[in-house]
Amino acid sequence: MHGDLTGAPRHLIFNYMVEYLATDEKALDGVLAALSDPTRRAILTELAAGERRVSDVAAPFEMSLNAVSKHVKTLEKAGLVRRRRVGREHFLTANPAAIEKTAAWFEAQRKFWNPRLDRLEQLMKEEAGDE
Repeated sequence: MHGDLTGAPRHLIFNYMVEYLATDEKALDGVLAALSDPTRRAILTELAAGERRVSDVAAPFEMSLNAVSKHVKTLEKAGLVRRRRVGREHFLTANPAAIEKTAAWFEAQRKFWNPRLDRLEQLMKEEAGDE
């Protein structure tokens, strides 16, 4: 049902919107919530350099390994981080696709709002000039 919905019954269009658009919204919510914490952002910064062991990622933080693991799980749930296990070792890598989708959302917002805000600024200048 990912194709063209032109001519589709109204209930099918609504179901498409609920099922697929809501999923994208939830994914965006998860990414933004995960990025709201400075510790999680620092973890992502560390992982930008490449794959790291969980213990190495946890080392610079003044918190327990268990606390860092909770942050990592939040990042995993948001799709920002992937975990790979080799024996007892856990390795983490950043998942750029989740960030790219979020960046695309911000870009769409910028493209929507910037012309409107520019027009508002122009109108305010014109109104100020009339006084």
